[in-house]
Amino acid sequence: MAYQQEIITPYNKDERKGAQVEKMFDNIAPTYDRLNHTLSLGIDRLWRNRAIDSLKPFSPQNILDIATGTGDFAILAAKRLNPKHIIGADISLEMMEIATHKVNQLVLERIISFQREDCMNLTFSDNTFDAVTVAYGARNFESLDKGLSEILRVLKPGGHLLMLELASPKSSPMKQLFWIYSRLVIPLVGWLFSRDVKAYNYLTDSVNAFPQGEIMESILRQNGFYKVRWKRFTYGICTMYLARKRG
Repeated sequence: MAYQQEIITPYNKDERKGAQVEKMFDNIAPTYDRLNHTLSLGIDRLWRNRAIDSLKPFSPQNILDIATGTGDFAILAAKRLNPKHIIGADISLEMMEIATHKVNQLVLERIISFQREDCMNLTFSDNTFDAVTVAYGARNFESLDKGLSEILRVLKPGGHLLMLELASPKSSPMKQLFWIYSRLVIPLVGWLFSRDVKAYNYLTDSVNAFPQGEIMESILRQNGFYKVRWKRFTYGICTMYLARKRG
């Protein structure tokens, strides 16, 4: 099944979405962290903490962080979950170069490693990880169903998928305020920081098109996950999904 966000691309309609996403993140990597925290007013740190803590009862020891970007989610998982090993996987080498520098500064290289992966075709064996995390990356999947099927494949039986995604609020007045913020403020600030205004227009368009709430829960179940639960943060600006692979 094709989903709306799969046809939304950063730059053009001719090149594969995955290739364009790689190019986009390579372009904005130097300013990504500063801009990300600025645009969220720092609230994204709270969302990340609450999401990671939802995995604490399961004590995952081997974790795959897909779309790891500059490594913030992997680093947070290492600090709050005390796993044996985390692999941060991303399509953008520029983003992971920054992530590697952070990990080395924090002396976490024995716990966290990085490797280039296309989430449409992961190189890991079946039943490898206790948990897979995806923070703000699922809307960039070239095929959501394919990405979820790969995640399910590499999870151990009984393992968990933790997904965190931005969302469009549905209730007033947050709905109207978010529209103004996403359509005017985000592209402007994105241009000022990175000069890649298309990347931040894409951000808004992909958030608006991404399946949310009950629809995303249904998609997860259709792709083989169960015990799916989800929670909205900050009036619906961000949503956390937690799902399990049958054991």
